[in-house]
Amino acid sequence: MSEILDHAPLSMRGNKKIQNAWTMYDWANSTYNLVIGTAIFPIFYTAVTAKQEFVGKQHVDDVLFFGGIFKNTEVLSYCLAVGMAVVCFLSPMLSGLADYLGRKKFFLQVFCYMGALSCASFYLFDMNHFEWSMLSVVFACIGFWCSFAFSNSFLPELAEPQDQDRLSAKGYSMGYIGSVILLVLNLIAIKVFGMPAKWSFISVAVWWIGFAQITFFHLKETKSGGKYKPQVLRNGFRELKETWQKLNQTKRLKRYLISFFVFSMGVQTIMQMASLFGTKEVRRIDEFGQEVVGMESGQLIVAVILVQIIAIPGAYIFSKLSAKFSNLLTLKIALVVWALICIYAFAIVTDPLTFYIAAAGIGFVMGGTQALARSTYSKFLPDTDDHASYFSFYDVTEKVGLIIGLLSFGILEGYAGSMRMSILALIAFFVVGYVLLLVVPQKEEAPEGMTFPV
Repeated sequence: MSEILDHAPLSMRGNKKIQNAWTMYDWANSTYNLVIGTAIFPIFYTAVTAKQEFVGKQHVDDVLFFGGIFKNTEVLSYCLAVGMAVVCFLSPMLSGLADYLGRKKFFLQVFCYMGALSCASFYLFDMNHFEWSMLSVVFACIGFWCSFAFSNSFLPELAEPQDQDRLSAKGYSMGYIGSVILLVLNLIAIKVFGMPAKWSFISVAVWWIGFAQITFFHLKETKSGGKYKPQVLRNGFRELKETWQKLNQTKRLKRYLISFFVFSMGVQTIMQMASLFGTKEVRRIDEFGQEVVGMESGQLIVAVILVQIIAIPGAYIFSKLSAKFSNLLTLKIALVVWALICIYAFAIVTDPLTFYIAAAGIGFVMGGTQALARSTYSKFLPDTDDHASYFSFYDVTEKVGLIIGLLSFGILEGYAGSMRMSILALIAFFVVGYVLLLVVPQKEEAPEGMTFPV
């Protein structure tokens, strides 16, 4: 049996310098979400994978993938789902291990480097080796989401419960600002200086790794754990099992996770697929006065930047609302807005102007929902040192939800031949998530042997 080091963990709670350093990881890794997940890579991907002419019964957006014919965006959604499935397997296992060993920061670093280097490998994307190229999509996804889970787990150790909404909102806002700055720099390099778009993927890796060093320098391991021995993985699983048993005893936390699982299907899927919707479901008038399908890359980039900029005040406004009312009521308001945006997109979004309006709405509610969902979970946790284990369940819940969302989106598109029909599933996710929030109690009666922060 591994020996546990018997000394108190280093406390970082309330340290402004360390809090600011923690938010710099959002600044660093959010470039994956924007440049890779939303802006440049989706445009690059659809351009590279689209055929220049019809071939037999195949359409321009059909690709050959492991011997089958699929829509190019369908393949992307499936590969992202595979990445999420791996995250769901790794995150609980490694979080239990990290809590046992006291090595959360170490695992944060490992997955940071994996995600960033995988983004850099997009530079080598080649349709002649399409299946191999899509592995970069899978590994970048794994690196981003696993590192984000370990980063999130530091939140309850950095701020008191009443300050966690504000710190979470600041983190997401830093992410939105940083990612927009890098995107604009890349756009200038591409449009003005003629830089090939694939160099932007290298820039994401450099930005991500470079700014993450600020976080790594200031952030400390907050729990001293057992020494490494061959049975340490088994001990990590045991710690995870104990965390799961405690989580099951807390009615509020368990019910919140169930609701979060459902509405995350909608939120994360929209973030992954929104720009692709603009390329396939929106019509515009070209320079010859003809109606064509798909927004120009410049129009899509404007919409993406609009989302990021509006998300910044959105995060802070929802944080203020949660302080005035409650986290649960504010999240209910957010889900109603999400459902209305989806209805609007399904029924009305057909041209660039209506797409911009939808993008503005998405940005406003996205900032608030992401920040508030994270801080709400953190505030609902019992007093514990095993934050990585608790946040692994949060992470897995989010990722399983996203897997279902992406698969639903891809399957509906493949079946109906239109991304627009997939929006119906997103509306259902928000409605069900709202209903499930109604049964989450505002207060928690602590089970025997367990306490909650005041």
